[in-house]
Amino acid sequence: MVKAAAFASCIAVANGQAAGSLTQEKHPLLDYSVCHSDGSCTKHTTGVVIDSNWRWTHKKGETTNCYTGNLWDKSLCPDEATCSKNCVIEGADKEYEETYGVKTTGSELKLGFVTEGPYTTNIGSRLYMMDNDDENYKMFHMKNREFTFTVDDSHVGCGLNGALYFVQMEKDGGKSKYKKYNDLAGAKYGTGYCDAQCPHDMKWIHGRANVEDWVPSETDSNAGTGKYGTCCTEIDLWEANKHAMAFTMHACDHQDYRCSGSKCGDNGADRFSGVCDKNGCDIQNFRLNGKGSKFFGPGSDYEIDSTQPVQVTTQFMTADGTDTGKLTRVKQFYTQNGKTVEHPMYTVNGHSHKTISDEFCAHWVADTKDGTNFLEKGGMQAVDDAFTAGSVLVMSLWDDHYANMLWLDSTYPIGSDDVGAYRGPCAATSGVPADLEKDVPKSHVKFSDIKWGPIGSTVQVSDDVTV
Repeated sequence: MVKAAAFASCIAVANGQAAGSLTQEKHPLLDYSVCHSDGSCTKHTTGVVIDSNWRWTHKKGETTNCYTGNLWDKSLCPDEATCSKNCVIEGADKEYEETYGVKTTGSELKLGFVTEGPYTTNIGSRLYMMDNDDENYKMFHMKNREFTFTVDDSHVGCGLNGALYFVQMEKDGGKSKYKKYNDLAGAKYGTGYCDAQCPHDMKWIHGRANVEDWVPSETDSNAGTGKYGTCCTEIDLWEANKHAMAFTMHACDHQDYRCSGSKCGDNGADRFSGVCDKNGCDIQNFRLNGKGSKFFGPGSDYEIDSTQPVQVTTQFMTADGTDTGKLTRVKQFYTQNGKTVEHPMYTVNGHSHKTISDEFCAHWVADTKDGTNFLEKGGMQAVDDAFTAGSVLVMSLWDDHYANMLWLDSTYPIGSDDVGAYRGPCAATSGVPADLEKDVPKSHVKFSDIKWGPIGSTVQVSDDVTV
């Protein structure tokens, strides 16, 4: 047994996640703008790439699937080392639209929900913004900066989440850091994802197949979970459907970390034992203002009408107003039909807040008593570290096989009357993925007009708004 294990280890070092050669990767093009302190903005064009988890995984040099539905082929993938030797992930070109439901037009990225492709049914997607060299992710350093985009959630209902966020991924998708595993695919093929939930559903982590202890999902025909998860700090600027929205900071004390066991902080008894803050520190109007909130929702009686596009601006403020100062606050406001809408001053544990800070997070967990450990895992310093190192922009549309997205748009935990449990008007029975995939397959989200620059450079705000 010792010799066999040593032999397998040697094989793993010699092989790893590689790119296939059957389809040349061609990233959809997306326009964005970089703005300057004088208010001018310069237009650029780059690509977006789909995450490697969505890609065809097949035997090297052949068309035999290594992974079908939610199962690995045990003859090709009996263990990590053999699977990594045998299998590759394939490029995509026309597949972006035909298979994955991803379409770009100028500055707009449209993500479809259910796409009936020529060989498979695809559910949702996760895309990353590329650097202009088409081989690396664009890295964002947002301290003392603001980030603005427009989102259209009018076709995103209960149980779905159109999300835009940052995670502290490797610039090249781990290609150089894990070169001992010959990870030849890299960012060009969407490798290296991690987030604060330490997801176990990644087929490849650090260039190695996540086949050990793989369990197919009972409810998701395309997914399963392996022994390992992958963790890093996550900065959620927008998680929303047309009924509810939130922006959230998640801290991790380890980055790009391949976890197993309690280090992953898996749901249940281990949730707060891992390296990341799973719950996060969030501003969500229903959680903070209750059922009567008219801040965000479908219709003209809401301050922000989710049946129309809305421009979202997030500002990352440092203590001394410099690029090198300590990141202390995150503020978000919205522009719709020429009107700027700010969050009101929320009363949190007897204090007034409308931005995310360590102080807000301490007061919010004191109110909710939900056990969130954002501060223990680094708090705003972790967010500072993520932007100092550089973080990757992620855009996705997904349904939730664990909690039916009730944590975003309903009462969660179900039936709870605890502070912060009410998160939106969706029914406790809503959000079942099988129902959504059957009933609302044409759902989609649109992100457009992405731009960033110094604070105050990306958007004109009303005179009564203090930025």
